[in-house]
Parts: sequence; structure tokens; C-alpha cells
Amino acid sequence: MKFVLLAAVLIGAWLAWRKWRQAGRALFIERFPLQEKLDRRLAARRPELDAAQRSEVFAGLRDYFLICNNAGRRMVAMPSQAVDDAWHEFILFTRHYRQFCNRAFGRFLHHTPAEAMRSPTEASEGLKRAWRLACAHEGIDPKQPARLPRLFALDAALGIAGGFVYQLDCLAAGGTGRDGYCASHIACSSGCSGDSGSSDGDSGGGCGGGCGGGGD
Repeated sequence: MKFVLLAAVLIGAWLAWRKWRQAGRALFIERFPLQEKLDRRLAARRPELDAAQRSEVFAGLRDYFLICNNAGRRMVAMPSQAVDDAWHEFILFTRHYRQFCNRAFGRFLHHTPAEAMRSPTEASEGLKRAWRLACAHEGIDPKQPARLPRLFALDAALGIAGGFVYQLDCLAAGGTGRDGYCASHIACSSGCSGDSGSSDGDSGGGCGGGCGGGGD
């Protein structure tokens, strides 16, 4: 009995410590000056975006890092080309990016292209995980969303060439899925089949996400 009680206390203490650590990492991510450090590089990479639009991209990158923190070591797909561009620019500062990752995640957050993932289903599973976590981050019902989370809405809102375009429900909108990826398909319980990110929007209703982040 004493052993069971001691085990319960230890497990409770470990869970509390883990929650405290995760909250501390989230606070670090929220306060990190992403735009201050990366704005000029993103402006050079995406000259069509003005300062306010770039600010939205960096807010999306912050969202992505926060949901990666919540995901632990599980892979989270990247649903936005614009945010992926900003992430690429950050990675180029290799030393600073590694230091950021150690503080934000306790490990290095790798950038993994879809074609380099371990299995054909890993990209679609990572996108469904991104959808659930992004919805939870913004208080959206993932199965009956009233709007798209920022990470899934950003490319269309900014008119990003080669970006990923999502619609809440392609069939309800009278479409066939050829004008964008269907968010209603991402939330389904069965595995999504589509490609890992075509640039012409011809998705056939599949899952759109070009890469993912995961730790060692």
C-alpha cells in the first residue's frame, strides 16, 4: 500500500513538473522576438509581402512552434508555405536556431521534407496532428470548425504563390476539392491520401503540407 501511494505521489510530481516545464517553454516561445531577428530576411525572400503581412507570417511561425511544443516529440506537418519560408530563414542562423530549440523544445526541431519522411502516411498523420493542435490553440472545434486556424488560412489570405489553400468544406461550398485542400477531410478519422504539397492547388481533396518538424 505504501509503495502504491509513493508511486502515485511520484507520478503526480513528475506530471506537475512536466506541465511546468512545458509552460515555461511556451512562455519563451511567446516572448522570443522572431520578427525583430528575421524580418529583413523574409522581406528579401518574399518582397511581395508588406510589414503587416510579414507580421502575420511571424505570428503563424510562433503558432507553429507553440503547437510543436504541445506535440512533444511527435511530428507536426507545416500547413503554410509562407510560414515555412520564415522557418527556413531562421534555420540558416544555425547556432541561434539550435539555442532557440534547446530553450523552446529541449531538443533540436528538425525540418523534414515530406519526401524524406519514414512512411507514406507520416505526412498526412502530421498534418492531422497540426490541424488538431492548431484548432485547440485557437479554441476551434476541429471536427466542426467555424473558421480556419491561422496556419491553415494564411497562404490564401496573403495570396502566396505556390501556397497551400484550405477550405472549411469543399463539398458544402459546391466545389470538388480542386481549388484547395479540404479542411473537413483533414479532421476525418481515416487516413488522408493526397499529395504532400502541389504548387498549383490541384489537390484532388487530399492533405496539403510540405514538411514537418520533429525532434531526435
